[in-house]
Amino acid sequence: MEKTIVVAGSINMDMVASVERMPATGETVSGNGFATHPGGKGANQAVAAARLGAPVKMIGRLGNDSFGSQLRQQLEADRIDTSSVAGTGLPSGCAVILVDRQGANSIVVIPGANGALYPSELAQYEDTLRDAAIVLAQLEVPLETVVRLAEMAHAMDVPFVLDPAPAQPLPAALLNNVTWLTPNESEARSILRDLGHTGDAPITPQTAPAAAERILATGVRNVILKMGSQGAYLSGRDTPAACVPAFSVETVDTTAAGDAFNGGFAYALTQERMKPYEAVRFASAVAALSVTRRGAQPSMPNLDEVVKLFRS
Repeated sequence: MEKTIVVAGSINMDMVASVERMPATGETVSGNGFATHPGGKGANQAVAAARLGAPVKMIGRLGNDSFGSQLRQQLEADRIDTSSVAGTGLPSGCAVILVDRQGANSIVVIPGANGALYPSELAQYEDTLRDAAIVLAQLEVPLETVVRLAEMAHAMDVPFVLDPAPAQPLPAALLNNVTWLTPNESEARSILRDLGHTGDAPITPQTAPAAAERILATGVRNVILKMGSQGAYLSGRDTPAACVPAFSVETVDTTAAGDAFNGGFAYALTQERMKPYEAVRFASAVAALSVTRRGAQPSMPNLDEVVKLFRS
């Protein structure tokens, strides 16, 4: 029986405005486009894996509102099992996103119903977690819920992937149970600052080995440093240290590129049985294709598209 990728995390409606440049503090700028798209780091990662063909189950919370209905319908349209997505009296989560003409973005997230996924509610999903091929989580639901989720996955010997975004201090009780930590450059710098190291230096292929070593010293089993156009660096107990180059594409919108990466990585590890290096390379292809399109979930590619780029 094919095991499911389980994603526990946020489900948001993204409200995206296109601007020539980001406004300074107190400044008003004119936008040149606006759209709403299904988003949320959890849902994005679920969709990324599902579009590639993996069986995916989502654990999360939605409001009993129009956004909630639309978001559930979109997940189900991508063949994601939403039986563990419950409704709440809170409004559905949303995000306000500005994207400039270079494709860079600035995001404000309003948790809403995502904040109602409490640690005490995870017990009802024990069978789901025990049967999972891998569990993906992020930090757009309560931190204590993510800590408990990692404990459960570790006790069940199920690989646990944490995307530490939005960046915040991570307790040792969480880090010790993380199989794969996948920070981007800013999140890696935040972790290093929390560890007492200088966190303002850029994360590059040259500085990544030292940064990864310091992060691994926290008890994390493996780390993947996502460096955008500079590629990715992986290191840990389950893989030789290596730098994986990025694919060269024309960037339109970087929103959810990290989510595309994580969904692709989970797919490659569990469905294609790739070794970590090849799984990171595959995930890099998924992320590269996602930045060539606008929006979060709308940008997630299918398997044929990824295989074509991956093999190139």
